[in-house]
Amino acid sequence: MDITKDIRPLTEFKRDTSRFIAHLQETGRPSILTVNGKPSLVVMDAETWQETQDQLEYARTVAGIRKGLSQARDGQGTEAKTFFESLGKG
Repeated sequence: MDITKDIRPLTEFKRDTSRFIAHLQETGRPSILTVNGKPSLVVMDAETWQETQDQLEYARTVAGIRKGLSQARDGQGTEAKTFFESLGKG
């Protein structure tokens, strides 16, 4: 993100929305909109938003797998056989 290009006042966004949309789609970078000089909103095109969500989901999945592997190495958890047997007893 280029701070000088990607932070703009909300009033500028309202005044020239079509230009902003074209810029967002062209660059794929989100823009931060300010209200009274303070960061207030982030806008981005849908494709960039989806890519961001996909990356976040991937990172969460990898973190979960690492945590599970670490717990298994430390002897935490329940053997699969024991777990599945306990399901049948309910």
